[in-house]
Order: sequence, then structure tokens, then C-alpha cells
Amino acid sequence: MPPSKGSPRVAGGPGPPEPREQVALEDLAGVGATTADKLRESGYTDLMELAVASPGDVAEAAEIGVAIAQKIIGEARRRADVGGFESGAAVLERRKHLGRITTNAKSLDELLGGGVETQAITEFSGEFGTGKTQLGHQIAVDVQLPVAQGGLGGEVVYIDTESTFRPERIVDMARGLGIEPEATLEKIHVARAFNSNHQMLLVQKAQELARERPVRLLVVDSLTSHFRSEYVGRAELAPRQQLLNRHLHELLRFADTYNASIVVTNQVSARPDILFGDPTRPIGGNIVAHAATYRVYLRKSKPPKRIARLIDSPNLPEGEAVFSLTPEGIRE
Repeated sequence: MPPSKGSPRVAGGPGPPEPREQVALEDLAGVGATTADKLRESGYTDLMELAVASPGDVAEAAEIGVAIAQKIIGEARRRADVGGFESGAAVLERRKHLGRITTNAKSLDELLGGGVETQAITEFSGEFGTGKTQLGHQIAVDVQLPVAQGGLGGEVVYIDTESTFRPERIVDMARGLGIEPEATLEKIHVARAFNSNHQMLLVQKAQELARERPVRLLVVDSLTSHFRSEYVGRAELAPRQQLLNRHLHELLRFADTYNASIVVTNQVSARPDILFGDPTRPIGGNIVAHAATYRVYLRKSKPPKRIARLIDSPNLPEGEAVFSLTPEGIRE
């Protein structure tokens, strides 16, 4: 049964965002019943979602002119009190309330600055068998732990693009942490994405779910597989990157709106022009590189060990951590 929207924050830990003013779309100037229905069908049901949207996207969704869309967005921003500047000190104070999810490996948590951060995208990339999906499963279990144990006491949306989600693995990991497997599985909401458009649509469905339930983590495993298979060849590169960019920004908007963590796994491709060192690189180019807040590259070591290397972060130094894949899950 979903908790009430006015449930108190956990003492000493970050809670869900404060409830915003409840304004019906029809109450906005320039929005009639037909336009409101079209906006809702496209996922614009929250005032903040409309306030931060682009005029082009709103115009396309509601089948209206860009000028009208700009007026609607302006009204939504006014009602949601969006905009303005704040001091760096205020930003620092606000960041102290961000949540972090443990990975169950101390060295990996330290590499990430204390765990997987909320309001951010954390990308795990690497070749097959390096532990990307295992990390997705483990973090989906860990986020359900109390704040004092490294979780956020929240639920999970898991978008599975390659049919790799295994509830049996969740059961193993839950037992490894001493928590009830059935209750853990009930809090993981899984959807199989059959193509890139479906994958993007599922983020909108996740927003609907997050309005009713305390979703604090969204996992996409994997981010680029559908885009890679559907848009083949140099001629398709530009439209692929545009769609991927839009998808990533939808994920970031979800993270900001619901104070949630976004974990994505990513495949790698080999560069034939590299003669020395590791010839592989994550797929997605600069679009993924700029959108992902933390980028972690995984590689195999002597079993059961894996090596994680932080290759990009806005505030953390590059470094490496070693963790193990055990029957109970990710461990130091």
C-alpha cells in the first residue's frame, strides 16, 4: 500500500521532495480541456514537468503553436515559482541533503563519493561479464534499506532492455542482506522495453508511478542497446544521438523531480585504431559523456574480482576500486 504523500522524512536522511502546489492543467491560462488531455497523454501531468519542458516538445505534444506553448510554460513556471539565482553557499547546503545508496563494497562507495548519488545519472559500462547488470540488481535491493544502513527506504523502477532482469538474483541478494525476498521483489517495478520508443515511453510511465509510490531509484539496463540496433550506419547517427539525448534529459528530469538516483548500464565498442591499451569505449559518444554525472568503467580481474574505474565526475578525482561478485551479491 503506497505511503501517504505527507509522510515524514526519515530523521538524519534525505526524504522525498516536498509536495508542490496542486494545480490542474486546465487552471493554466491558455490550456483548455482538449489541450490538457493531450498534455497528460504525453506525460505532462505535473506542474514542474510542464514548467521545465521546452516549447517545441509541448507544442508537439499538445498539437499547438510554439508561441502558445511558450505562454503555457511561462504560466506554469510562474505558478511553480521556477527560476532565479541562488548563492553557491545555498547550493552547497542543498547538496548536503542529497541521498546516497550503498553498493555493499566500501571501496566502490568511496570511489563514488559515498555511494550512488540522487539527482544524478551514474553510468556503469564495460564488456560482457564485468558486473554491470549485477550492480543494477544490487543497488535495486540496497535502495530499500533504511538510511542508517546505506539505503533510502524507497522503491525501484527497473527498465530491462535485454531481458537480463532475474528475480532469482534479487532473492539471493536480499537473503545476503537479511531482508525478506518477497517484500523486496514487491518494491521493484520491472518493465521490458521492446524498442527505443518504448524505452522512452517507460520513463513517462515511471513518472506516473513515482507520483503514487516512493520511487527513489530508476535503473536502465542497458541504456544504448536498442538505439544501437535500430539506428545503424553513419546516416542514422544524428537522429540516434538526438533521441538518446532526449531520453537522457528525461531521466535527469525524473532524478531532479523525485530526488531519485538514475543507474544506467552501457555497452562498449572496440576502436580498431587503438594499438596499445584498452581499445574499448562506451557507446553513445559525447551525448552520454556529457549527460552522465558519474561514469564508471568496469573490467574483469581474477574471479570473483572486478575493477571499477571512475573515468568522469564533476567533483571527484579519477581512481579505481576492486570489488567481488559473490553468490550473495556485490561485496568488498
